[in-house]
Amino acid sequence: MMRFGTREAAFRTARLALAAGLALNVSACFRPLYGPTASGESMQVALASVQIDDVIMAQDQDRLGHYLRSELIFGLDGSGQNATPKRYRLKLRGSESVTTPIVSSTTARAEAGTIIGTVSFSLENLDGTKIVTEGVATSTATYDRSTQRFASLRAARDAEIRLAKVLADQIKTRIASVLAVIKPSGS
Repeated sequence: MMRFGTREAAFRTARLALAAGLALNVSACFRPLYGPTASGESMQVALASVQIDDVIMAQDQDRLGHYLRSELIFGLDGSGQNATPKRYRLKLRGSESVTTPIVSSTTARAEAGTIIGTVSFSLENLDGTKIVTEGVATSTATYDRSTQRFASLRAARDAEIRLAKVLADQIKTRIASVLAVIKPSGS
């Protein structure tokens, strides 16, 4: 019986050594997202080198575009100063729609609303000759509707602000993942 326990312990040790060896080999493949980029500059400087164009939104949906652009400006270059030379241009096109999944059976009024925001983005070099990355960010924000009109309007506006923050965070993360691996001279 002693041999069986020793044999099992040897297999366990061999599996552990194999797993450690594989983890050691793969560990060099990972790069911290907000650490130094491939060029050696900080991610903060790389993100600050992005110029953000106005968001092109569907008719009467400009408020979400305004909130989104403001969140991106703060997220990419929170300093508010143009100290970093711009190397990239971010173009954005978005739309939003509102659905009402819950309707009261007694009043026939919507009790909640869900705002669905979709933004397609394109990060290009400053003169627009090369697309660095492009994609689509989508998210939702839910809010309660009230019988008080102004309370419902304010809740909808708060939901748009939350939606803009989530979309801006998605776009910022995708841009950072691309800027982490390219060199500024390759733009």
